Amino acid sequence: MRIILKQDDENLGDAGQIISVKDGFARNYLIPRGVAYEATNANLKRFEEEKKHLLLKSEKEKKQSEMLAEKLEKVSCTISVAVGEEDKLFGSVTSQDIADALQEKGIELDKRIIQLEEPIKSLGIYTIPARLHPEVNANVKVWVVKK
Repeated sequence: MRIILKQDDENLGDAGQIISVKDGFARNYLIPRGVAYEATNANLKRFEEEKKHLLLKSEKEKKQSEMLAEKLEKVSCTISVAVGEEDKLFGSVTSQDIADALQEKGIELDKRIIQLEEPIKSLGIYTIPARLHPEVNANVKVWVVKK
């Protein structure tokens, strides 16, 4: 079945793209969840109208993300953790811990946005990337200190 994607999807493609998928996948998953339309002439016209609204919304989100990126570049958060011998951490610092520390500073950030490759397991200063928008990235400075 040929479908028109309503939104970007990592596995399928970009919004507005016409792709072919199995009938059951389209009818039972994509179309009911509002991810895609069936590729008909009426739906093509419908999507063109929605595309205008999506572009405006995307531009607004991008501007908000850029403003948030400027805030994040200026802010550094300190996370104090319990340590043992040789300054080894008990546990580790995760993206949730960083999101909580930023929330204390007044910045709401979802933990999934923080691109922490693996949990932090030692004291120090780290620069952690955060993907705020597909076109906007920021770096968060994190200080991991002992209690």
